[in-house]
Amino acid sequence: MGLFASCCILAWVFKCIAYGATIPSRTTLINPENLIPLHLATETLATISDPYPDKPRITFSPDGTFKITVFSDMHWGENPWDAWGPEQDANSTRLMETVLPSEKPDFVVLNGDLITGENAFKDNATLLIDRIVAPLNAAQIPFSSTQGNHDNQKNITHLQEIIREQQVAPLSYTRVAPMGVGGVEGPGNYWVPVYEKASGMSHLLFHQKSDTQREFHIDSTPILILWFFDSRGGFSYGDNSSAIPDWVDESVAAWIESESAAMNDAWGPPENRGALAFVHIPPHIIQKLQADLNSTKEPGLNADILGSGSTQSTTNEANVGQDDAFWNSLNANSPSKRFLISFFADHGDEWCIREPTKNVIFCFDKHAGYGGYGDPSWGYGVRNLVFSSTDPKAGIQTWIRLEEGDIKANVTLNADYT
Repeated sequence: MGLFASCCILAWVFKCIAYGATIPSRTTLINPENLIPLHLATETLATISDPYPDKPRITFSPDGTFKITVFSDMHWGENPWDAWGPEQDANSTRLMETVLPSEKPDFVVLNGDLITGENAFKDNATLLIDRIVAPLNAAQIPFSSTQGNHDNQKNITHLQEIIREQQVAPLSYTRVAPMGVGGVEGPGNYWVPVYEKASGMSHLLFHQKSDTQREFHIDSTPILILWFFDSRGGFSYGDNSSAIPDWVDESVAAWIESESAAMNDAWGPPENRGALAFVHIPPHIIQKLQADLNSTKEPGLNADILGSGSTQSTTNEANVGQDDAFWNSLNANSPSKRFLISFFADHGDEWCIREPTKNVIFCFDKHAGYGGYGDPSWGYGVRNLVFSSTDPKAGIQTWIRLEEGDIKANVTLNADYT
């Protein structure tokens, strides 16, 4: 563990931004054992402010707002052998094509369980990614994704999905964590910087003051960091699959610390930046908060009772608390009044609540896909989040928008939200 921790601390000096593979034909199975890195890209403090040199900067709108629309639990690929499954996929595509032109988001998040991997056919499961991202490609909206427990199954893996997404979506900002970070089948740990303006590409000037001390100057810095974490879960790839740990791996904790330290060196203290984290399976600490929900202060559907397997490290009682390293590191390195975690694992929940010990707001998203379990009375839709660049203390406006256009659970999340 000592050597590994040292490597994590130096992750900002030498780190792999993304891994690719030779592009398979449309009929070729992507085998995880055959994936070969296309390149290893170094990321030093000089380039940490621009981890996407070949993509447009993600920025706030001219009116000073930044709007994120979250599609969770799309569950493409269920029951492909009968009429029901393809019909649900068509309904999910219709929902995306209805919501996107209406909401006009600056950024989209696909927050886990993109594919029902235990149902999808192994020989073409990754091609479902093409259909998922097609509405985003058509609308030319930048986006990122997390993966969920149904994205790790005998017919698909998180890494396969990420690689395919990078191949077919020019505006995908999804990345792969450095080697050694994320644990078994947990590659999707990364962050995306959001800037106030697109102008003024960041550059770094070095002034040598001593052999060990340097002074850094950057002409523009992000005002919001979007963090994405891989909560794993599901089952390993292949016919002899076995259960995968359902929590963010401990190795991610040291990576968060090292990345945050590099950000602080480059951009100043974290209080200068907002922070928003996305993870599919929520930390186990939220489970006990559900009993005290107040439907007036914390509005939204509350139809699923959190239990074993619906929060991190709770499927097996022996593993309870395995997500503590991630949870504590994330909080210790993101002391921001605008820190929020968005997640989704239970299709019948869509509420927000503040966790009192860490003073962090949790929000469940809305079940967006027609695949996956549910009840027609719950409806289908998205969560919207709007940030303001003009007043960091103004809070985050968030609401649930149903496919047919109805708005519900509209609240402002700020320091006073309890």
